[in-house]
Amino acid sequence: MLEPVKFSTYHGGSREEGLLDFSASLNPYAPEWLDEMFERSKEISDRYPYYEKLEEGLAELIGEPLTLTAGITEALYLIGILALRGRRVIILHHTYGEYERVARIFGARIVKGPNEPEKLAAFVEKESVVFFCNPNNPEGRFYRPRELRPLLDAVEDKGALLVLDEAFIDFVKDAKSLEGENIVKLRTFTKSYGLPGIRVGYVLGFTEYFRSVRMPWSIGSLGLAFLEFVIEDGFEHLRKTMPLIWREKERLERALNVKSDANFFIKDVGDAKETVEALKRRGILVRNCTSFGLPRYVRFSVRKPEENEKLIEAFRELGVRVLNLKPTSFFR
Repeated sequence: MLEPVKFSTYHGGSREEGLLDFSASLNPYAPEWLDEMFERSKEISDRYPYYEKLEEGLAELIGEPLTLTAGITEALYLIGILALRGRRVIILHHTYGEYERVARIFGARIVKGPNEPEKLAAFVEKESVVFFCNPNNPEGRFYRPRELRPLLDAVEDKGALLVLDEAFIDFVKDAKSLEGENIVKLRTFTKSYGLPGIRVGYVLGFTEYFRSVRMPWSIGSLGLAFLEFVIEDGFEHLRKTMPLIWREKERLERALNVKSDANFFIKDVGDAKETVEALKRRGILVRNCTSFGLPRYVRFSVRKPEENEKLIEAFRELGVRVLNLKPTSFFR
């Protein structure tokens, strides 16, 4: 008979109206073609959403074969179908909670390992599956290919699988992605285009496998319209807006003594729950990192200059203690 899965995850994103939301790590700049995209979505909403041609067009733009999915979330469940049943699954101690939830749903044996690829390599066994978020959520640390190489070497030696979640890679300056045969890469547009409700992402690697199990019509008319405009745009929106985000990121680093490779930061505030409530009273929402196993930390994203100024001022009003921390100091 049916039984519920006794493990839940908590995600960012405001559940209340009227708050300035720093809890979801999104591009704060909307594409110029947003209104046209919504109109196009209306035009095609009376038909089943077949997207094979768009998949081909996006693959040409990316430069390699891919599988379109309804965000990274659908991709994680497809990995569950293809690879997780009864397998040993290795997950970082502090990372995105959905990996563990999916692993539990598919009856995998979960092992928690250190948040450093070279040390994590020692945990890899024959035919195991390793989830590695790069840059990692919540602290934003990005590992370059040479830093990930020991982990990939262990994966290839053991005939294991490395799942690289690159949801935030577009926000990393001069990012290079690791290459190898035993890698599945997960990417999404919902973060870099600031449109989480659209639910469009893609998988690089093992294309035949992922296409064989994905749900039909998982991307609706809005997602199809979005893809049409992204392909036509050729990622010009990202080229325009990422420098704006990087400039504000550097300003937040100086003002709040934080550091990250991505578009979000964590900060030791002593008591995350208390700080979240205090900031909410000032109209600002940040992410409580207790669900990551970090009850002293909050996470906040980079937004527009005037919005970031409000966050800086709110922290100053609260008198939040500034700690001189390296991005991974709490993992050691």
